[in-house]
Amino acid sequence: MLLLSADTSGKHGSIALAECGPGDECRILEVVPLAGGTFSAQLVPQIAALLQKHGFTKCDVGAFAVASGPGSFTGLRVGLAAIKALAEVLGKPIASVSLLEAVAAAATPASTVLAALDAGRDDVYVGEYQANRLTTFGEQLLKTEEFLTAAKGRMVVTPHPVVADPARAAGLVVQVVQPPHSDAVARLGWKKIQSGETVSPVDLEVNYIRRSDAEIFAKTSS
Repeated sequence: MLLLSADTSGKHGSIALAECGPGDECRILEVVPLAGGTFSAQLVPQIAALLQKHGFTKCDVGAFAVASGPGSFTGLRVGLAAIKALAEVLGKPIASVSLLEAVAAAATPASTVLAALDAGRDDVYVGEYQANRLTTFGEQLLKTEEFLTAAKGRMVVTPHPVVADPARAAGLVVQVVQPPHSDAVARLGWKKIQSGETVSPVDLEVNYIRRSDAEIFAKTSS
């Protein structure tokens, strides 16, 4: 099956095209980087160019995978809107992949891990996972001190030094992994598709974890 994945969660994003088969077989054909700040202008043309380069059309795509968050509010909306539109037109399934899940998947197997991403503002996105099955026990936004307390006795997995350094200083076991991109989203998405963990375009939602400033200010002023 031809699988198209997208990650527009950060300052820089990417799309990936993969040929996936039985089991965990998912051969990445190519990953195309997307420059930050121009996702809305780049995404659809780059998808079309990637498919054409490999001799495919959009009708050859059998399924989609997308990074649903956490990350940039604007970037995530652009990515999910494009995948929603394509999946709806083609009538194909979508696998929604959390970036925290992708971080946990990159870890050396352990019973339970805390996947952590820098959220800025002294905040950390945290997801607790049973690593061997990638079963989530929940995702949340914590202050750094709250995160360090919650992480005691667990392995912390993160791609960000700003998260890893204070965790090590607090005596925690830390594993630093590469930041997840659209190829990781494709591989995890394929596993979800095979197990029936897909969503319709209507039900696909952004996993912000953090509320937007507009929501925070609206609640404060009400």
